[in-house]
Amino acid sequence: MLRLSKKADYALMAMKHLATRTDSASASAREIAEQYDIPIELMAKVLQRLARRGLVTSLQGTRGGYRLARQTSQISVADIIEAIEGPLRVTACSTEEENCGQYAKCSIRDPLWKIKDRIVSALSDCSLLEIVSDPMTGPPPVPLAFSGGRAAKV
Repeated sequence: MLRLSKKADYALMAMKHLATRTDSASASAREIAEQYDIPIELMAKVLQRLARRGLVTSLQGTRGGYRLARQTSQISVADIIEAIEGPLRVTACSTEEENCGQYAKCSIRDPLWKIKDRIVSALSDCSLLEIVSDPMTGPPPVPLAFSGGRAAKV
């Protein structure tokens, strides 16, 4: 199952928080953490990683905090996730440097690498601007189950 870590979730939440500030002021790790009920130490670490990757800038002083380093249209979801998680991996041998006893005879390695490339491409094509522009503010939609050619609420 492909799944983002909590840190990646928190990074996306923090980036959206910073992107939606109308006053362009910086936000502290404490402010963001309190807004979303995230441990402040964890949010501080997430923001530090984002700063190291050049996605946010850290401002010192009484009005210090964090601010986006680039326009929302220039920051991809892949940039944010990779700042926290590192390169996306679908299999244990997601890079050519991996040593696997099945590497030479593996029949699924190349197809899975292509799938990974598609996922990375989709995440790279989605910008922070798209996340900020998403009008959905309520609960997620009810999933549908298909049976007999008709959709039904689950």
